[in-house]
Amino acid sequence: MSESQYAEAGVDLEGADAAKRRIAALVQGARTAHSVGKTGAFGGMVRVPGGYRHPVLVMSTDGVGTKVMVAREAGRFDTVGEDLVNHSVNDILVHGAMPLAFLDYVAGAGLGVERTAAIVEGVARGCRRHEMALAGGETAQMPGLYRPGDFDLAGTIVGVVEEDAALHGDAIVPGDVLIALESSGLHTNGYTLARAILFGRLKLTLDTMLPDTSQSVGQALLAVHRSYRAALAPVLDRVHGLAHITGGGIPGNLVRVLPDRCEAVVEAASWTVPPLFELLQRGGAVSQDEMRDVFNLGVGMIVIAPATQAAPVRSAAAAAGVPSWILGEVRSGAAGVRFV
Repeated sequence: MSESQYAEAGVDLEGADAAKRRIAALVQGARTAHSVGKTGAFGGMVRVPGGYRHPVLVMSTDGVGTKVMVAREAGRFDTVGEDLVNHSVNDILVHGAMPLAFLDYVAGAGLGVERTAAIVEGVARGCRRHEMALAGGETAQMPGLYRPGDFDLAGTIVGVVEEDAALHGDAIVPGDVLIALESSGLHTNGYTLARAILFGRLKLTLDTMLPDTSQSVGQALLAVHRSYRAALAPVLDRVHGLAHITGGGIPGNLVRVLPDRCEAVVEAASWTVPPLFELLQRGGAVSQDEMRDVFNLGVGMIVIAPATQAAPVRSAAAAAGVPSWILGEVRSGAAGVRFV
């Protein structure tokens, strides 16, 4: 098949080459002192930082789900890349790991050079903010699998932690307190249900002002997933466990770090659920249980720490501009999460 026939089939090689040149410049701008090798090589290389006695690499792969559909409708492509990076940083932070390198994967059809570059610019910006190398990635044109303008976004992060400092949740004991760190919105979960309610059932638009806020629906839905690295890095040695509240909500994620015979008791009245979640529950007639299973409800990260460390943890969060509050406590009982 000739190149012109390939273009007719939906794959623009010239456009892909132009996008690769733009992306190469972005990757070059997100290299760190640990980066090794040339930009654009078949594999990205980074050094393990010095100073570790027994370094352990912590890896995670994730995506941003159907939040990409909101980005497409809004014509705003640079924020979902930053969402992806921040989400991934939080996932390895749960184990006490600091970010080292990142790789992204963008697949779609008919995106064009500018949109593709905007997506990767968001990724590169997130990497620079975390002093993490954007070691490489992949862009794939898949007409037939994706409709023109559609795309998906995923990434893999590599972090590092001292083996004896890694957090596993096994240090959690009854008497520990639960400290909630505020989310910036839906983060990157629950968008399929949110879109069905807001745009399907309620017939709102991206420009509709969200009740009781100064944000439009589009601004609220595209709020960047908050990173908790700055808030938690200074106090990781003071905590017993962390839970990143993503898909599965508070119960589905908090239970993942609880050891046997430890029950997390969440005080439902300890915080006011943000207006966006209230609108979703009311407008979609969603049960309380399902809201807790699907959405973060304003809680982006939960810190489990001795009661004596609650003040330092909250002070570190405040210094990073992240509101926090006491969410509940750990009690003796079967491993699980109970709202009271």
